[in-house]
Order: sequence, then structure tokens, then C-alpha cells
Amino acid sequence: MTRFAFVLLLVLAPAALSLSAAEPSVYFRSNSGIAAADAVRLPAEEVESDDVVLWRTPLASGHSSPCVCGERIFLTTFADGKLATVGLDRASGKVLWTQPAPHDRVEQVHPAGSPATSTPACDGERVVVFFGSYGLLCYNLDGKVQWQLPLGPFQDEFGSGSSPVLVDGCVLLNQDHDRDNFLLCLDAATGKTLWRTAREGTTRSYATPVVAEFAASKVNDGSAKSKQILVAGALQLTSYDFATGKPLWSIDGLARIVNTTPLVIGDMLYVATWSPGGDSEARIGMEPWNTALAQWDKNNDKLLTREECDNPEVLDRFYRIDLDQSQKLDEAEWVKYARVFELAKNSVMALRASDVPGNPPKLVWQTDKNIPYVPSPLVYRGALYMIKDGGILSALAADDGRTLKVGRVPGGGKFFASPVAGDGKIYLASDKGTLVVVKAADSTKDELWEVLASRDFDERTVATPALVDGRIYFRTEAALYCLGRR
Repeated sequence: MTRFAFVLLLVLAPAALSLSAAEPSVYFRSNSGIAAADAVRLPAEEVESDDVVLWRTPLASGHSSPCVCGERIFLTTFADGKLATVGLDRASGKVLWTQPAPHDRVEQVHPAGSPATSTPACDGERVVVFFGSYGLLCYNLDGKVQWQLPLGPFQDEFGSGSSPVLVDGCVLLNQDHDRDNFLLCLDAATGKTLWRTAREGTTRSYATPVVAEFAASKVNDGSAKSKQILVAGALQLTSYDFATGKPLWSIDGLARIVNTTPLVIGDMLYVATWSPGGDSEARIGMEPWNTALAQWDKNNDKLLTREECDNPEVLDRFYRIDLDQSQKLDEAEWVKYARVFELAKNSVMALRASDVPGNPPKLVWQTDKNIPYVPSPLVYRGALYMIKDGGILSALAADDGRTLKVGRVPGGGKFFASPVAGDGKIYLASDKGTLVVVKAADSTKDELWEVLASRDFDERTVATPALVDGRIYFRTEAALYCLGRR
């Protein structure tokens, strides 16, 4: 993440939803950030009043977003070198149980990151959590361990960020780091590996996978021709067959580091990726290998150490380029990462799914303006929203990409949390702890978004709020809040 590289670990999920027999599994980005019941009223101007705080539960720090499942809320925490999963009562905020996570060592993260980043997933029977310092852990709703699978730590000095997906009796997990990357599918009940697909040639990224059943890929009776897993990684979006893990198609044109999770809305797929140095007017890169050797290889061993190399972009990323951790860069390592710089592209793409299973979607529109680094995009009521550092909120028409409105919202600072929506409102959270309520645009009526209210909690905020049944579950580094009308 260049000097911002650390924020890659902070990729966080829009709202998890309460679970009923009619609703799908609850996992990171499980409903694309949209509240399940749009008719249920959510607070607006009320957020500025203390009366809106129904309860506040102090918690150890962590960047995972609240996973709301039935009458429980699940989070992960990190404090005093200890990792844990916490189960809370949704009505009162009371902590019902805390389970420590085993680990030999805590993974290295940037000071702005957290070893408790991934958001839990829940299907109403079990909750699955992931820690990059250990791996996967499955609990029942009362906190009893059902199974566990060691996987980490990984070779990545900025830790792990992608969250597990729990759907159709399977746990999906993608891990893209500096080497040995993979997409994994487990039986949710037993933890048994169903398949594991190596993601060869990929480099570090932190986006959570998306399970897609495009409307265009259904037969006449409405059954899906193919269920796909979409993984947004460095430089490329790849689709995998849900049942087998076999790659189906891929699309190039993504950033060199991807934090954001794609959106599937009907037949449309929206992908917004940005990373420093990937803009056409401000690209960064590396010299050809032979040029680098001629300039800096003083001892003629055809290797480059930190002391020899004089390219600041390389020195800033020496750890991730040095795949064998020999403290020397060879030609293969240099060429691989130079390719990442060369092919990286910052853009927002709107794509339409093919009606032929296995075929990639077609580009409908594309732009390179106002793209966030960490927060995922949101599509709501015909508009695509993006929030970037400095509080710059942009809304584009989802059908053709035309700009509806770009402006600044209160709070400022950095934005790690993704926008979420419900009841005609967009909810945004800055890292300074400012919760902003925005009236959603209506592209069919030429109505633009406008700020309705904001509240400063004065506590650092990285997690994305969860909107459930008229309540806002808002996590800061100090506590979990339940906000709602009384």
C-alpha cells in the first residue's frame, strides 16, 4: 500500500443482516451493504441526540464489523497480545461469551492495522471466524468450539484482511499474500476441506470473495446454471465454479492491490479498485532488470540488496518483492513485481453478466475518478456510491456511469468503513469516529444526495456499521453501540 499500504488489511464489510428462515447466511458483504427490510425506519437527524444510544458495550479493540445473526452479535478482538471471538446479546449488548483464539505468534501488522480484522460469518447454527495469526475457528452460537483449521501466519508484513464467507453449508476463504495464495472451500459442519485452488501468480490483496448467481445465467425454471465465486485480486477479477473451485473466467484491469469487494446487482457486476501509483498521470514503476543491475549491482553477483538498490519504490516494498526472504532480489522476483506495476489500473468497471455460463461479463461503462482505496462501493436505488479519504462522496448513475453528485461530507480524515444503506439513507463512518447520515439520491427523479445529520463519537472507527431492524450497530475501537429510535 506504498505509505498507505497498511490500510489493505482494513478492508471491512458492509452490514451483516439478521437471520431468519427466509434470509441467506450472514457473512461479510452478504447483502451488498443494504439493510434487509428497506421499509423499516432508521435514525436520521436522531443520531445527533444522546437519546439515540440504546446501549453501549465497552470492548477490546478490533477492526471486524459486527456480524448480527438472529439475537446474537459476533465480533473479534485483540488486546494485550490476545485474540478472541466475542458473542453478545443483541437486545442488551451484554457479553455472553468470549473465546480466546490459539496462536503461536501474532501476525505482523502495520500500527494502523489490527490482528482482529476479518468479520465473522454466521448461518444461524454456527459462527466462523478467521485470524491471520492462526486460521479458521468454528463455534456454535454459545461459543463452544466445533472445529478449527490452522492456516497462518502468512508471508505478509501487513497481515490478513479477507473475511470468510459462509453459504450453502460451505465456508469459503481467500488468502492472497506474497506467496502460496489460495481459495479454500470447507464443509461448514465438519471443517473438512472440499477443495482448495491455488491462485498462482497472484500477489497480495485483501478483498472478500463474492458468491454470485447472475440472473442472466438462469434457465427457464429459474434455477441457476452456475453458482460462481468472484475473487478480486491484484490486477485481475477471477470467477471460480462454486462446486469444484475450477476457474471459469477472468478479467484484467484491476489495481495492483485490491481492498474492495465487488458488487453483484442482478445481471450487473461493479468493481472499483484503486492503489497508489496506478493512475495514468501518476504511475510508479521499476527499471528493467538489466538496467537495475548496471546501475546498482556493485559486486556483480546479479542480485540486489537493500543497500545496493536506489529505487525508493522498490525499497518501500522490498519485503513483498523478496519472495524467498533471502534479503536479496533476483531477476525472477524483480520481473514479477515490475509486471504488477506495469499492468495495474485504477478504475471503476460496470459489467453485464453473460447469458452463457463460463463466459466473462461485458464492459458497460468505466471511469477512473474518485475511487476509494479501502471502502467498497455501494449500489442503492439506482446510484453507485463511493466514499474516499477526506470525506469525498461520489454518486454515479449505476446504469451508465454518469456523475450525479460529488461533494464532501462531515468528518474528514480517512475512510476505512464501507457505506451501507437502508430506509432511503446512506450511512458513512470516518476513522475519526464521525457517523454521517446522507439522504440517498434518486437517479430516476434527478434528486441528489444530501447530508441529513452527523455525530462525532470521538473514538477511532474502522469497522463498517450494520443496519438491522431499524438499529445501527456501530463499532469503534473502544465499544459497540446500538443506535435507534426509542
